[in-house]
Amino acid sequence: MRPSLSVGFVLFDGLTQLDLTGPYEVLARLPDTRVHLVAASRAPVRSEWGMAIVPDATFDDAPPIDVLCVPGGWSVNARLDDEPLLAFLRARGERARYVTSVCSGALLLGAAGLLRGYRATTHWLSLDLLSLLGAEAVEARVVRDRNRITGAGVTAGIDFGLALAAELFGAPVAQRIQLALEYDPAPPFDSGSPRAAPTAVRADVARASERMLTERRTLVERAARRLG
Repeated sequence: MRPSLSVGFVLFDGLTQLDLTGPYEVLARLPDTRVHLVAASRAPVRSEWGMAIVPDATFDDAPPIDVLCVPGGWSVNARLDDEPLLAFLRARGERARYVTSVCSGALLLGAAGLLRGYRATTHWLSLDLLSLLGAEAVEARVVRDRNRITGAGVTAGIDFGLALAAELFGAPVAQRIQLALEYDPAPPFDSGSPRAAPTAVRADVARASERMLTERRTLVERAARRLG
């Protein structure tokens, strides 16, 4: 018998693994739920830092998906004109109960035309790019607008997963998962957001990302022109 809920994470080489594995750990614990890892082929996908992740379905043979989720990473740049991937997102996004993303995965949803007219968030370094794809950018850990739910950068994927769990099965289920994971963040530094980080730290991160961000802006602008 098919589970009552089917979650599909879309994989591509170079993704940030915590964008995927954070919410995966939450959503895989939901009752009567099957989580699928979907990619262009069943060959192992290597994350940004080399972790190999094995898909269990392809764009051609993926089962029905109730919750579509797209992780991010710098390799999103190379996927902004990946038509087979974008076509899969468009096709499944039209039928999914929820269309979601973590980090810069929101840019792929946007490039597929799935965020036009929706409020959304993404990693702070790319937040200003969402408006080019027709979305209203919101600075928040998790943003929900109708059936679009987006998470901010990387670790926000866990918050996203818990918010989605509560949306689907109620707060007590999400709270039980949170406790089972002992998700009780107490970071050693208060520098986890651009608002809190010291100015010099923020400048260093922005400087290190400048080349990739410049490339990303060019590619997002190209995607925006395709969307018309």
